[in-house]
Parts: sequence; structure tokens; C-alpha cells
Amino acid sequence: METLDKGTFEDLFRSYFAPLCSFAQKYVRDIDEAKDIVHNVFINLWNKRNEVDLNTSLKSYLFQGVYNRSLNYIRDHKKLVQFNTPQSEAELGKYIESRDHLESSEAEGRINRALDALPDKCREIFLMNRFDGLKYREIAEKLNISIKTVETQMSRALKTLREKLSDMILVLIFFFLQNL
Repeated sequence: METLDKGTFEDLFRSYFAPLCSFAQKYVRDIDEAKDIVHNVFINLWNKRNEVDLNTSLKSYLFQGVYNRSLNYIRDHKKLVQFNTPQSEAELGKYIESRDHLESSEAEGRINRALDALPDKCREIFLMNRFDGLKYREIAEKLNISIKTVETQMSRALKTLREKLSDMILVLIFFFLQNL
């Protein structure tokens, strides 16, 4: 397993420190506390650098860590934090849309990385079936292979995707239903 090196860590810090501080500040309402929370998340990431899987989204890992530590801070300090509530339906819609876009782009990235990890022929057959809508027989004819080979490759692809994306199964079901 590939480990997090110093250069990658520094790049992550430069890229995400400010956005993470803004994110934490929405919860704890104190910029200094927000910075402490973000620093602690980065320290934790560095301390666990040999355990972190670089094939997962480090951005999601960082934001989730900041979110969890922010909630812990609120709990530990027993502070009632007034969240910025949207003043209008339009603001609420924009907030929900931006949050949903971030979540869907992260999910799409994980799906694409899982697809990219498939062997070339396996990925090609999977994409022809799921995205081009071709039946196994049509794929076999186009690629000049047997239907049994198509079945075997599809089975391998689905097994690999299930393993790599098991924690996202509901998102995957929705994703594939949209593409049918």
C-alpha cells in the first residue's frame, strides 16, 4: 500500500487548510478554535499516514474529520451554536444544491476510480453493458468473443465494484438506475 509522503501532505495542507477552517467555523463560531480543529485533523492524518489508503478521497476524509471534531468541540464545551439558517427559500435551495453537488461529485469520483481499477477488457465490457445499454450477445458480437466470456467479465466487474464500493451501495443503486 502506498503511504502519504511529505510532499503530498504539504499539498493537501495548502489546498484544504483555508476551506476546512471556514467549514469548521460554521460549527464552532470561533476562527481560532476552527484553526485548532483543522490543525488537529492534519496532525492526525500525518500520524496515521501509513494507515491511510491513498485510493480513497482524502478530501472527504479531511472534511469528515473536521466535521466530527467540530461536533466533539460543541459537545465538550456544551455550547449551543446557532447555525446560519438560510433567510429565504432561494438561499436554502442554493445551500442544498451546493452540498448535493459536492457529495455527488465525490461519489462519482470514487465510482470512476473503481471503474479505472478494472482490467481494460473487463471495464470495456462493463461500460458497453451498463452505459451503452448493449446486451451480452451484442457485446460478444462486437468484440468477437463468446457470450460466456462476456458473462464472466461482467461477473468479475460487478464483484470488484461491490468490494470497492460496498459502503456506497445505495448511491450506486441510484447511479445505475439513472443510467438505465
